[in-house]
This record gives sequence, structure tokens and C-alpha cells, in this order.
Amino acid sequence: MLRENANDLLAFLAVARERSFTKAAAKLGVSQSALSHTIRSLEARLGLRLLTRTTRSVSPTEAGRHLVETIGPHFDQVEIQLAALSDLRDKPTGTIRINAMDHALEFILRPVLKTFLPKYPDISVEVCCDYSFVDIAA
Repeated sequence: MLRENANDLLAFLAVARERSFTKAAAKLGVSQSALSHTIRSLEARLGLRLLTRTTRSVSPTEAGRHLVETIGPHFDQVEIQLAALSDLRDKPTGTIRINAMDHALEFILRPVLKTFLPKYPDISVEVCCDYSFVDIAA
């Protein structure tokens, strides 16, 4: 029920903001007919007329304006937060653990890490100088 209401409210917001079923339908990727049916169903469930329709224009009624003003910012905030989450998805984070001998650390890793770490501040690097894997017999 909540999902259906949320989708219907998003459809209503699009029509009210665009003041056009044609533009709102294009923005939402649905047909004008489907959008009109959605708005009629929402109005019937609420028992209120939300939009005034003429052959040339669409405008929110007083109840429609009130709904746009009260729920519009909340839906906008949800969109902003979802966009922020997608930014996190594209941002590398975590810990890299490197075991190496001192020569490799000094001459290979240190120069690379000097340029790498400023580019990726959410990555931490743990470096361990360890000779336990060196084959003494070789």
C-alpha cells in the first residue's frame, strides 16, 4: 500500500510541478493515459480533487498546493540522499595490507603511496616489513 501511495504521490508531484500531463509523463517515462489514471485513482482514494484540468492547462487546487508544499520537500530530500549514496558506491574505501621487504618498501611502495594516498583519503594502508618469507637456502 505504501509503495503504491508513494508512486502515486510522485506522479502527482511531477504533474503539479510541470503543470502538464505531457511533460510529467515524459519525465516519468509513462504514457499520459496511465498518468491520468494514476492521478484519478489518487484523487478518488483521498476523496479530494488535487488538480484543476482544462484543455490548455493543469494547476494544483488548494489541496494540491498544500500537498506539494508539505510532501514535496520530503521527496526531494530522499532523492538527494539516494544520490549521496551512489557517490559513496563509486568511492574506494577500506584497508590495504602490504607485506614487503625494506628495499621494496623504500624504493617502490613509498613513492607510489605518496601519490596514491592523497587521491584516496578513505583508504588506509598497513605496511609490514617482514623477512619471514625469505628462503635463506636459496
